[in-house]
Amino acid sequence: MQTKKRTWKNTAVLCVCVLLGNALLAFLVAAFVLPHDIIMGGTTGIGIVLSKVTGKDTALFVLLLNVALLLFGWAVLGRKFFLSTVASSVLYPVFLGLFQRIPGIDRLTENNLLAAIFTGCLLGVSLGLVMRVGSSTGGMDVINLVFHKWFHFPIAVLVWASDLLVIGLQAIFAKPESTLLGILVLMLEAIVLDQVMLLGQSQLQVFVVSDRFETIREQLLYQMDLGVTMSLIETGHLEKEQKGVLCVVHPRQLYAVTSCIRDVDPQAFITITKIKEVRGKGFTLERIAVEK
Repeated sequence: MQTKKRTWKNTAVLCVCVLLGNALLAFLVAAFVLPHDIIMGGTTGIGIVLSKVTGKDTALFVLLLNVALLLFGWAVLGRKFFLSTVASSVLYPVFLGLFQRIPGIDRLTENNLLAAIFTGCLLGVSLGLVMRVGSSTGGMDVINLVFHKWFHFPIAVLVWASDLLVIGLQAIFAKPESTLLGILVLMLEAIVLDQVMLLGQSQLQVFVVSDRFETIREQLLYQMDLGVTMSLIETGHLEKEQKGVLCVVHPRQLYAVTSCIRDVDPQAFITITKIKEVRGKGFTLERIAVEK
């Protein structure tokens, strides 16, 4: 029963993220990219380049590239990826058609720089929402996800590199100002995408080295009501085997936790690390009550 509930929840999150990501992508294209002729990466940018070289329709090249990459993604990333990407391939043009019919959407700003800033930021958010659930908006995203799976390169770096290559090809035909704005879009997209991919329940990780590790463990467990993990360590100078105490806390709890540790052992060695996301019991899952 619990597994079925989790499956439905994961499916709902997948649908919402794909829906919102494609809606946001369509909005920024309708509101900023098309009215201000902003250079884009991805298969759209490649289609523009091939169109200018061959004189053929841009849409034809984009369609052929998307279909080829979609099939490639199916072969490498699996059926789930294929189905969710097909959904994006349908949702994006539908949303784009709807947004283009909104009166005045192409006149939100007359400033090209402001349009480029909004394009880069919203593009990072839209791609991040879709990629966080293992899906894609199609096109060059397929190549980025495949390279991430094969070589474990960061998604943001792959998106940046592929878009930079496409924008470089378009720079041959574009005005210098359009090229500079395209590079700005690319930089903002990579920065925002990286943050969205790591978006979660940010916490602090506290690691303690002390001879009184057992007392510290009990204080954190029963007095502070925190989850604790014990790890076997060996001190560097005395080569003494003992246990280290590790726990994850909310930033507002940090002072109370460190004070509790200092009360037990004023000489305790404490390291504090900021972590981007925490999942599991006590955070994204219901915690187990601890009784002494």
